[in-house]
Amino acid sequence: MADYIVAIDLGTSHITGIVGEKNADGTFTILAYDTEETISKTQKSDTEDAISCIYRGIIYNRDNTATHIANLIKKLESRMNGDTIDKVYVGVGGQSLRTIEHIVTMEVEEGAAVTEDDLADLNYQCGMYKQGTQDVLGMAPAVYFLDGRKDTQPVGVSCKHLEAHYKLVVGRSSIRSDITKSVALIPEKTLAGIFVSPLALADAALSKKEKELGCALVDFGAGVTSVSVYKDGVLQHLCVIPLGGNLITRDLKVLQLTKDEAEKLKVEKGSAILSNEEENILIKIETDGADRVIKLSDLNAIIEARAKEIVENVNAQITGVIELRQLGSGITLAGSAAELSKLPDLLKEKCRVNIRYATVQNGLVQGADEMLGNPMYMMAISLMLKGTETCVTSKQATNQESTNLTSPVGINTGSITKNEPQTKNPDDTNRKIHSDFKIKNPKGRKKALSEWMRDIFTTES
Repeated sequence: MADYIVAIDLGTSHITGIVGEKNADGTFTILAYDTEETISKTQKSDTEDAISCIYRGIIYNRDNTATHIANLIKKLESRMNGDTIDKVYVGVGGQSLRTIEHIVTMEVEEGAAVTEDDLADLNYQCGMYKQGTQDVLGMAPAVYFLDGRKDTQPVGVSCKHLEAHYKLVVGRSSIRSDITKSVALIPEKTLAGIFVSPLALADAALSKKEKELGCALVDFGAGVTSVSVYKDGVLQHLCVIPLGGNLITRDLKVLQLTKDEAEKLKVEKGSAILSNEEENILIKIETDGADRVIKLSDLNAIIEARAKEIVENVNAQITGVIELRQLGSGITLAGSAAELSKLPDLLKEKCRVNIRYATVQNGLVQGADEMLGNPMYMMAISLMLKGTETCVTSKQATNQESTNLTSPVGINTGSITKNEPQTKNPDDTNRKIHSDFKIKNPKGRKKALSEWMRDIFTTES
């Protein structure tokens, strides 16, 4: 049976969906993609800060979010020749996301070497950690220290004291529950899993070498800007700045523009750096009534001021954890708002490092070259690449099942068995996890990190 992964990116202005087929070699082929606007046309023109269901990456109206996700799923299914989407992976972002450091230790028996089970146990204990009122939403790979010595491959090495240093991504406790409950409102659809969007984007867009040399990934979205810093192959820092492209659009309304007009001018004429040549250039705005005229210099003076503020915040987040000269691979820029003209130039002027636009690494997705660097779909593709559980029921499989169930009595169809295993209750999974946690350094638990993280993050409601 083919593996079809469905991923949804919850943006401030758009919700984006992707369906991909996982090939035998581990690459993906994109089968369907589409977007759903979260702000209606009437809202855009009638209110200053129109919000439908998501604000700065956070769900605040579950019913509306569920409606938009359901509409998006229907759009995707209409391109899938009768196949049905049963499950979806969803990314989490939002202004409350940040990283904290957490250390888990273990005493190893004298003369014994570190095993895979030891590392699995450390990962498990880390996943059960809770930071006050905030939830652990994700974790970067650990850095290990054996008797005080750093070791990237500790398995098989003897030591007495083992430490695992983690960067945990935490956020407000409502983030996961809001996503879970929103998807639960959609009939016959379930949540396959939740991924931290900036981590997924980094895995898709940044190479191992770039993370080793040092780099920053800046995702400039409509509602927020996320900054992830990597060095020596591991995540050093992640934060979300509550400033985005929509703020620039709002600023432009002081020129007596509607929100639609401001957004269009920002995209078509806007620049993050004001030029002296723009002083005498006029922009004609055609309306149903009398036409209006504004100066291009007035437009870009406003854009430049806000863009500089965002860049200053990005620079402060990076330099707070690492010197800019240590970013051997510079800054990678992503996000729909990152297409603002001359934004890379402004960022380079401030940070003095190389700037490039993000694209999906070669060898991860087959075909669809035009999408791999498209800011609108970049995050959804990144989330799709993380999926492991089939999310689609094919029309062919449904027809085969129907044929099997209606076969004449006495014919063995090979589809029905007397002792078919029962699906576990999610509550039972949670109880087992907490029960296992009471055992000190249990052996024989080789459950993959992705599996138990998925159990914890997708069984709660």
